[in-house]
Amino acid sequence: MGYELRDHTADVAVAATGDSLEGVFASVANGLAAASCDEIPAADADGDSDEADDRFSFAVAAESRDALLFDYLDEVIYLRDVRAELPVDHRVEAIRSPDEGEASGDDDTDGDRWSLEATARGVPLAEIDAREVKAVTYSEMALERRDDGWEAYVVFDV
Repeated sequence: MGYELRDHTADVAVAATGDSLEGVFASVANGLAAASCDEIPAADADGDSDEADDRFSFAVAAESRDALLFDYLDEVIYLRDVRAELPVDHRVEAIRSPDEGEASGDDDTDGDRWSLEATARGVPLAEIDAREVKAVTYSEMALERRDDGWEAYVVFDV
């Protein structure tokens, strides 16, 4: 699993791989964080905070698998703005397809939609020198299953 940043005219692109659909989603989000900041502080770097205290959870639902990737990344950008934290160290805990039904106890998830549950670690923007990534785009977006896992390519507006 991993990602690679690629130049894309005035934008930036992330090419990512993952052993699973959850893995490739998390890799793209980690690529988004890398595009935002040259050096991401390690968890517990100052020795007085617990990584678990810095993590937050969120959920996203969409009408298709590709739309779920778009909406997940859009939510990451939104959370960066409203929390004033750069989401890093992404973990996508579960992705459910429409045929898997609703997530237990999640009344907001429509049974005919894709959904995911994720966590990330928030790094306060005041502590880092971050570039603004304005938005995720559908331009050239690709999400494909390969024999050895998944590949994704996403362009971000900077």
